[in-house]
Amino acid sequence: MQTVTLSLFRLPRWRDRAWAFLQMGAARLPLSAMPDLSFFKLMGSGSGLGFRPVPNTAVWAILCVWRDARAAARGLAAPVFDAWRGRADETMDLTMTPTASRGRWSRKAPFQPAPAADGPLASLTRGTIRPTKARRFWAHVPRIDPTIEPSAMTFRVGLGELPYLRQATFTLWPDAAAMARFARGDTPHARAIRAVREESLFSEDLYARFRVTGARGTWNGTPAEAFA
Repeated sequence: MQTVTLSLFRLPRWRDRAWAFLQMGAARLPLSAMPDLSFFKLMGSGSGLGFRPVPNTAVWAILCVWRDARAAARGLAAPVFDAWRGRADETMDLTMTPTASRGRWSRKAPFQPAPAADGPLASLTRGTIRPTKARRFWAHVPRIDPTIEPSAMTFRVGLGELPYLRQATFTLWPDAAAMARFARGDTPHARAIRAVREESLFSEDLYARFRVTGARGTWNGTPAEAFA
């Protein structure tokens, strides 16, 4: 069964952040050489509570799609990941199984959904913003952030391949009901989603859900298991 991993790294020192910036290109070669890795993305993060156009140079991420759980375990033990962990003062690895996916990412459909199951869920929303409509898109963000109750989700991070234009939001939820309450209704978040569709703000987008199957490490001093 296809396994997806999201690895987060917190780099406190500027020299390590500069190294991470260079790895956005350099790490592609060793990742591309892994036979059981069908898709990957190296990403930075956004500032603020969610995702903002101003980068947060302390937090970086690697998203990977592996053939199965065994391949994921081998892959996360590879030297390319060890190099990142060696420079980070905090890391977290999440392991997941896709349960739903629609849309494209770099003109690919990377996730192969499996039957859903009860338990903690993850949500990934990403899009390539049309440059001519970027100002309109980002105008929605300040209205969304204050509406997100801390108890509504267990974790969230804003990620991106390219500041301002290629953005993603990753969130963790205790169950499907909590996720549905946030996504539905006449809320700033729901209105922003409608605006994206009605005004064609994205040239490409993808939405996926996952069942969380494992977590290790810490984030903000909290054990990863507490989020999942």
